[in-house]
Amino acid sequence: MVDLIIKSKIREAVDGLNVAGEVAPELNKKVIALLEEAVKRARANGRRTLQARDL
Repeated sequence: MVDLIIKSKIREAVDGLNVAGEVAPELNKKVIALLEEAVKRARANGRRTLQARDL
């Protein structure tokens, strides 16, 4: 599985909170699942370009 999430950026986004070590891998899983569904939608519509509307 590819890492799409940058841990330091999570810390920036939740300014003032500590971030547990398991947050980044779980967020990464959710992003990958979201992208997989978007790819299915784009292909089902006969496109080879992933667009915002696929999300």
